[in-house]
Amino acid sequence: MSPDMVLWVVMAFCLIVGCPIFVSLGVASILGLVLTDIPMRIVALDMLKVMDMFPLLAVVGFIFAGALMEKGGMAKQIVDVASLFVGRIRGGLGITTILGCMFFAAMIGSGPGTVAAMGSIMIPTMIKRGYSPEYASGVCATGGTLGILIPPSNPMIIYGIIANTSIAALFTAGFVPGFMLGFMMMLMAYFLARRAGFTGAAEEDANARFWPMFRKNFFSLMAPVVILGSIYSGVCTPVEASVLAVFYSLFVGTCVTRELKLAQLWEAIKLTNLSAGSIIIVLGVSTLFGRILTMQRIPHELAMAMMGMTDNPYVILCLIGLLLLFLGMFMETLATIVILAPIFLPLILQVGIDPVFFGIFWVVTNEVALLSPPLGVNLFIAQNLSGISFERVAKGALPYMLLIIFFIAILIVFQNIPLWLPRLWGLY
Repeated sequence: MSPDMVLWVVMAFCLIVGCPIFVSLGVASILGLVLTDIPMRIVALDMLKVMDMFPLLAVVGFIFAGALMEKGGMAKQIVDVASLFVGRIRGGLGITTILGCMFFAAMIGSGPGTVAAMGSIMIPTMIKRGYSPEYASGVCATGGTLGILIPPSNPMIIYGIIANTSIAALFTAGFVPGFMLGFMMMLMAYFLARRAGFTGAAEEDANARFWPMFRKNFFSLMAPVVILGSIYSGVCTPVEASVLAVFYSLFVGTCVTRELKLAQLWEAIKLTNLSAGSIIIVLGVSTLFGRILTMQRIPHELAMAMMGMTDNPYVILCLIGLLLLFLGMFMETLATIVILAPIFLPLILQVGIDPVFFGIFWVVTNEVALLSPPLGVNLFIAQNLSGISFERVAKGALPYMLLIIFFIAILIVFQNIPLWLPRLWGLY
């Protein structure tokens, strides 16, 4: 058996028996080094290389900011305002959840983090108002996937680093697809609620309550404006904007909502350490794994194999999309980007696919992965919050997952949708 085949077999075996992704990649990489003449010193070099990636600080900053926003009550204030607008519509709480996810996604860049923040508020509220647990958990798990599409986005940052592509252009490219998909999800939430007979919440004097609530929640509502505005105005880089998000969250949580105490701050720090630490470990061993694949010419051979089948960019996108949908059932989002991006980038450039578009295409495809059993991170979070079985949560999310797959097909056909805004703003 060739060394490259050994890599894949060992990694697959480790994943099947339940090893964490970083252990599976690490064991496969070390075994690959032993079976080849590649020097062992590249292990230390690649680990140090990952630690030296300055844009990674943005991932840590946005994770910390998101935890502070959740613990400091900013997420609840966003939900209150969204509910005032659409809460009276049939299925209004489902639409409110997706609106809240879109708003929160524009501040933290994490899909599971968005589910945790919105689901902890909205799932108990919906169940109390007569919505089925399947509907409530399904809409929260699905709305949370927007956390990696609407900027800032942690996967976009990792992809931008690997593809050597402008992160600001990727962020801007995520706006139009993010709002389009969010609107489609709201329509789906409305039709599912109408079919199930769920009613809206009775809101008296909503117009009269708007301005008092807007003034009360003003600082929470301004968070996306402050964070994203600092990036697109050129005042801050994404890394600096993540630090700004942390300080802004601290200010609002301690001085405005006054819900962020020392206990909540400590919880946010622990959550950030766990999340950011796992990302950096996976990125480190994935970089080593990708280096070995490259030195074994596997990306070149895969590209040649695909080019031997077809050079049609639409067909190649469909093939890559199917592979990502399959791998997403077993691999974490950032891991697929780190492992496969160096393999696919030469191929898509060769057939004329824009790398910024490809980054958005990849992120949308990974939205399905967040909802795909057996991994399905968003499903597990929604299950813990709703208290129902994993199968019932997956059933509630299935219509939305099919909707995202349909949206992927739209992106393949109309590839200028993500590129329109960056080109308009002169970012690309």
